[in-house]
Amino acid sequence: MRRPSTDEPPLVVSIHDVAPATAAETRSWLADLDGLGVRATMLVVPGPWRSPALTDAPEFGAELRRAADAGHELALHGWSHTAQPGGAASRRWTGRIAARGAGEFWTLDAAEARVRIDRGLEALRLAKIEPEGFVPPGYLASPGTRQALAACGLRYWTSHFGVHDLRSGVRHTVVALSHRPAMGADGRPFSERSGDYLIERSPQWFTRRGRPLRLALHPDDVHRPGLRDTTLRAIERALTFGARAMTYRELLARSAETLAGERRSASARSTAAAR
Repeated sequence: MRRPSTDEPPLVVSIHDVAPATAAETRSWLADLDGLGVRATMLVVPGPWRSPALTDAPEFGAELRRAADAGHELALHGWSHTAQPGGAASRRWTGRIAARGAGEFWTLDAAEARVRIDRGLEALRLAKIEPEGFVPPGYLASPGTRQALAACGLRYWTSHFGVHDLRSGVRHTVVALSHRPAMGADGRPFSERSGDYLIERSPQWFTRRGRPLRLALHPDDVHRPGLRDTTLRAIERALTFGARAMTYRELLARSAETLAGERRSASARSTAAAR
């Protein structure tokens, strides 16, 4: 397990649930981030979720490719973004709480997970998109899913608390924060209030102390009063505190460069000590 360098602490912003059905919300977030000079990782749901599949929406596929050409990263975000039957009752319960019915990969065995990963990758390739990473819906991946990921040829996957390099086996510790709209007794979502507090203060807790941070943006956030503004203020403050915005792919590349530099320094010290 490693922590990314505290020099210009990383800020990874991801746009979740990117699909033809959320095209308008995706455009809205992209416009906001482009205005801040922030490159995002866009998590694409290529299957038939809320609308026809990506393969049936070629114009949206073209939009995604243009976003990638502009510097944003495209990653796989499952196939259908819908929880699957099976698994232990306790696992199904935690999946409902943590992912609100979207924990597609939380109860799957390795064979089932591999089928869905391959189906998603094939749909993206048909849209001329070659992802390097996988972010399971709700960040929930069963042991079988993790086993399937080790053999699918991707570079990384992410969980709630880390970015997992599938090539080196290293887990980079980076916490992910997001809003969670869910209505409370007073008519305003309780989890939205707590999410406001966490996200508003995340730059002080993480960036200002040299720690990396991930912020997750969801399409429904665009329609909640205050959520968009809170999130954008947090991103601006993180940048003011010296964060360097980057995609997951760039985070891994930077970590690899840092590790290589540390190894060169250690080798140089060892050589000098032997003289």
